[in-house]
Amino acid sequence: MDVILLERVEKLGAIGDVVKVKDGFARNYLLPRKKALRANEANKKVFEANRARIESENASRRSDAEKEAGSFNDVSVTLIRQASNTGQLYGSVAVRDLVEALVADGHKVTKSQVVLDRPIKAIGVYEIRVALHPEVSVAVKVNVARSPEEAEMQSQGVDVMAAMFEKDETGFVEDYDPNAEPGATAEAREEQAEGENAEG
Repeated sequence: MDVILLERVEKLGAIGDVVKVKDGFARNYLLPRKKALRANEANKKVFEANRARIESENASRRSDAEKEAGSFNDVSVTLIRQASNTGQLYGSVAVRDLVEALVADGHKVTKSQVVLDRPIKAIGVYEIRVALHPEVSVAVKVNVARSPEEAEMQSQGVDVMAAMFEKDETGFVEDYDPNAEPGATAEAREEQAEGENAEG
């Protein structure tokens, strides 16, 4: 289906562009959210007649979004979650959790503005994008940890999981021969090596 874009849509085009999209994408997303019009002659005339108004409204929304973007400088939110010893979360951090944390922090954000490609399922520091306007987006740091102390360590750049595993690896480690038969002792390996040398 061909549509006329009423605002910039990522990976599609800018205001006024006529683009071909899948019917489902147009019917379920672009048209109901007033992001596009069907590209027929009547709509093209309507769009051209209102183009100046649409562009000026977009410009004013963009300048509002740019002002708001200023309040997002170095914004980071900390979410304390239950997680296993390997750092996997019991459950995941979804868009709703991020919106709640940002609103509690005093930012006006809606679910549709938070761009999260996939849910966060492990502890760590993530950078997510908040699209305040189709042409204005900001980055927000999300610190997911099991405790406020862990969150503090992560915010200082410490990899909590790596630090935890280093403690476990200080024990005795047997040197490993990749060519050895499974379960063979060191003496058996030497005999096997001598036998191979004699054959060669």
